[in-house]
Formats: sequence, structure tokens, C-alpha cells
Amino acid sequence: MKKEPSTPAQAPQSGSRRRFMKSSLGWTLSLPLLADLSPFAYSPPSFPTHNTAMLASDDSKSIIGPYGRWAASLRPDPPTLSLRATPRKKLSTWKKEALAKVKELMASPPLGVPATVTVEKKYTYDGLDMEELSWQLPYGRPTKALLLKPEGTSKPLPGILALHDHSGEKYYGYAKITRTSDQQDRHMQEHQAGYYGGIAWANEMAKRGYVVLVPDAFLFGSRRVYYEDVEGISWGMTKTNNRSDAEISSQEDINTYNAWASDHEHVVSKSLFCAGTTWPGVVLAEDQAALTILSQRSDVDANRLGCAGLSGGGLRTVYLAGLDERIRCAVSVGFMSTWNDFLLHKAYTHTWMVYTPLLPNYLEFPEILGLRAPLPVMVQSNNQDRLYTLPEMQKADAILREVYDLAKASDAYQGRFYDGDHKFDATMQADAFAWFDRWLG
Repeated sequence: MKKEPSTPAQAPQSGSRRRFMKSSLGWTLSLPLLADLSPFAYSPPSFPTHNTAMLASDDSKSIIGPYGRWAASLRPDPPTLSLRATPRKKLSTWKKEALAKVKELMASPPLGVPATVTVEKKYTYDGLDMEELSWQLPYGRPTKALLLKPEGTSKPLPGILALHDHSGEKYYGYAKITRTSDQQDRHMQEHQAGYYGGIAWANEMAKRGYVVLVPDAFLFGSRRVYYEDVEGISWGMTKTNNRSDAEISSQEDINTYNAWASDHEHVVSKSLFCAGTTWPGVVLAEDQAALTILSQRSDVDANRLGCAGLSGGGLRTVYLAGLDERIRCAVSVGFMSTWNDFLLHKAYTHTWMVYTPLLPNYLEFPEILGLRAPLPVMVQSNNQDRLYTLPEMQKADAILREVYDLAKASDAYQGRFYDGDHKFDATMQADAFAWFDRWLG
């Protein structure tokens, strides 16, 4: 990848948010067109931006050419296990059938509960008690996580599983949404300035009276794949040849690793398919393990658990909150649209973490989250978010409203739209925090 001079980020126009068109949630395409995009300063994409009106007027146009509209016609509408397809079906019956099918297709591997959670370090910062934790799953290196709670907490508080984003940054994990000292990593400062209005939102959530756990996701941070772990493939990137992960020492090295990890996504996904599982299934299993760890703490009220996240964290929220009723309240940010939006317009802007094979035959994408009805959920979207088309985001919102109406729980769903690009800024955070306070506080 060509290295261009970097410029400091300034919220809300920082390179961290602006560069999402380079890797968005983790592009898996090795396109020469990406070579000239700076990792810090946004440059307009050199490929055409899809126009929904154009696509509507010319059915031959899609990201897979003339095959798009044909492919979109293969699925039933509504899908066969949609509550909208059988609106008179008893809610509990529908949920039992749909959940069983989704879990079958996701094929999450059995993980069990980590036998030991190790407290690596304890300290207090900015009014919060912090614990750096680790636990060993049946595979891979130990998962690292950060736990935050109000200083001096003694009585059980509601717990939040805070889910970090993807953003094409696999080198980092929980650091994306936390702050542990005044000497914060400069790149993470830029990241938070761009996506989060300069706010470490997990910290702010904890200050409101929550115990917040932020684990590294599968293939991020402590769970990432190291260079030296891989053999038999070459990406033609001399920067990575004969190097070890321990030799990563500069931001340029980290950018190179992130580009390598992005290219590696399709390999990971294919390999997981060959193993009889799926990427969403593995991520869900690991997030559920983290949720169990959170729920078993003496300082957490296990009956008041929630989760939230932006972008890749919003995607993780869709699956976790949709399939695990221990999540009593959820906020999904910057990840809500329809299967047709991915199929016809935007699949190339998204990670392989999204896709569960054959699931679109049974549920529309927002209906995965709708499986939690009547439990409360808020979905936040940005009107100018270039990872989606606005009409399809609006359609997804309408579908979720209909599901909650059919579940006789209209007040438990809120879909909110904000002006701006892909983000979870201070205004959105305030709305999300108030939603948690309403249902869990």
C-alpha cells in the first residue's frame, strides 16, 4: 500500500472516520484503486458511488452487473420465517422456530465458559476503577478485555458489553472505545475523534453507573492472527515477508498489518466454512462467552445486561442481542440495512463477519435483531452513511417497526436517523445512554 503523508485528525472530519471508505468495516478486495488512499486523510473514492435512483431505473446495474436483480429475486419476500409472513402466529412459536433455524445456520462452535478469568492489572483513572482481564478460550491466544466501573463500586450495577468496531483496524481491539490514561495512543485518539466525537464512549457509559466490559473480538487485538502463524500463502507484500508480529513497532507497520489482515478475511471465512462453522457464528460464541463472564461478577446485576456498538460493533449487537435473551436492552449503531442493499449496492464495503449462508431465505437482515422482540432495542443510523443506501436503511427501520408492532411492543423499539456520515457522536451517545437508563438504570 502506498504510504502518503499523514495529517492530524480533527473531529468531526478526522482521517480515522474519513478513511472508512478505504477499508470501511474491513474490505476484503485487493483493489489497485485503494493504493492511493491515505490511511489518515480522506480522499474521494475512485470507483463510482452507486445511485439508488439509477439502479431503480436501470435493472441491469448492480455491483454484480446484470445478475443483481435476478439474484435478488431468488429469495421470498417476506422470507419464509419472517413474522411478517405469518403475522397471526404466536410470538413465542415464531421465535422458537426462527431462533432454531438461525442458530443452525450460524453453526457457532461450542466454547463453554472459560475456567479462569485472570486480572492482569488494576488501577483507577478518571473516576473509574479499571481491570485489565484475560481468559483462555479453547483456541487461539488469550482474549484480553478491559472492565470499567464507577470508582468504589460495591453494590451490583447493570452491566454493559461494549462492542468495539471493525473499521479495518484489526491490530487494535478494546482500545478503540476506551481510554486508560492521559497518554493515549495517538492513532486511537484520531480514531475516537473521527468515529466517536473524541469520546471514549465505554468510559462515559461506566460513569453513568454501569459495569462495562470491553473484550477484544475474534481476530482483533489480542485475538488477531500473527504473521508468523500463517504459512502457505503470500500477499505479495514484501513488508510482511519473514517478519514476526513482535517486529511491528511503528504506525506504518500497523497500517501494513491492517491491510494484510483485510486481505486475509476471505481466507478466514472460506476456512471457517470448511470447518462447518461461520464467521458470525464464531464472533457470536466469543461475545456470549464474554457476556457470561460479565454476568457472573458479584458487582453486576445479571438481570440488567445490555450491549451496544458502532459499525462492526453494531453488527455484533444485531447477532448477540437478537439471539441471546440475557441482553435485556441493546443499541445497534451504524449497522442496519437489508440483504438487498448488500447484494445490489454495498457488499464490497462490508466485512465477511456479516454473512451467514442461506440465512436471507429465512429472515430479512433487520429481523435477526427483531428476534429479541418484545425486549427493547434502539437502532441508530446516519443519513449520509456511505456504507449503506438511505432507502434501504429506511426500509430496515420500517421492517423492525412492523415486527415490534406485531409483537405488541411498539414502545420497545426506536429507530433514529441522524445527519452525517458513519459515526457514533456525542448526540447519538446521549440518546443511547438515555435508552439504557430507561430500561436498565
